[in-house]
Amino acid sequence: MKTMRLLMVVGLAGAVVVLAGCASNTTEVSSPSTQTAVNLSQNNFRVIKAGAVGTSHGFRLLGIIPFAGANETDARADLYRHLGQSLEGKSATLANTTYSKSTVYLILFSVPKVTVEADVVEYLNPAPAAPPVVSPVVSPAVPPPAH
Repeated sequence: MKTMRLLMVVGLAGAVVVLAGCASNTTEVSSPSTQTAVNLSQNNFRVIKAGAVGTSHGFRLLGIIPFAGANETDARADLYRHLGQSLEGKSATLANTTYSKSTVYLILFSVPKVTVEADVVEYLNPAPAAPPVVSPVVSPAVPPPAH
């Protein structure tokens, strides 16, 4: 009976050690690689979705042998996929973008994760200005020269 109880305690302790882990998390605020200068202080945009989120997961055996990588490109693609609407043909971009990187480390493997959070905005074309009104030019009547 004591042997069975000792085996259970050792087995439970072993399971706790195998399943125990730790996590690491960093947050970065970075600009996208393609930049454009647009003034968002005017009423020239509309918010398509505020706080849109996309994630990318990876897997590393023993924490060093990568089988799948987590990256920002896949996280952005996931964000666009979860918008619920197509941005095809629209002048849309990500604003207030934040990238978070975290990793859960377990004894046999680790799971890296990249999360991108942003506001998706669409730029609106300002209404074209009305063309100026041009009044017809009337030239004064000039009498024919007298001979």
